[in-house]
Amino acid sequence: MGQKERYKRQLISTRQMSETLLSAFKTPADWVLQIHPKANHALWFAGHMATADNFFISMVDPSAVREMTELNKLFGMGSQPSSNPADYGSPESVVAEMRERREKLLALLDSLDEAGLSKPTPPGSPDFLPDIASIFETAIWHEGMHSGQLSMIRRALGHEPIMGNTPAPST
Repeated sequence: MGQKERYKRQLISTRQMSETLLSAFKTPADWVLQIHPKANHALWFAGHMATADNFFISMVDPSAVREMTELNKLFGMGSQPSSNPADYGSPESVVAEMRERREKLLALLDSLDEAGLSKPTPPGSPDFLPDIASIFETAIWHEGMHSGQLSMIRRALGHEPIMGNTPAPST
């Protein structure tokens, strides 16, 4: 399996886990539950994944970026989540944005060869993104980090763990 196939596999499996976690959020109150007053919530997660993928897309193919000024205010880096559902659009619309941007990011990955992955990122890109391949690496760990937050919120709502739900062996 090549580098590109590994990135694609991980982008898909990370998103599948996030989608599984998100399936637990049913009501507006669920979507904006914060387990700490400064903590992120599920709706923020979905919007943040959309804006992050849009940022990653902008470095791979600027013509594929979408105008997301309002979403960036609500969900971009440095934004502070609100526990008021009225401050946001519907969870369905935010999740749709998240899904559409990931599909676009995956399509861009599919269009690249090894030489394309090795190209430097555009001038002004963050230092931790030196080449195009690093964009896909970052998208994977970034979502994994934030999905841990989703897992905690999901548990706070009373849901059982998704994985590792077998009892520990007795000693």
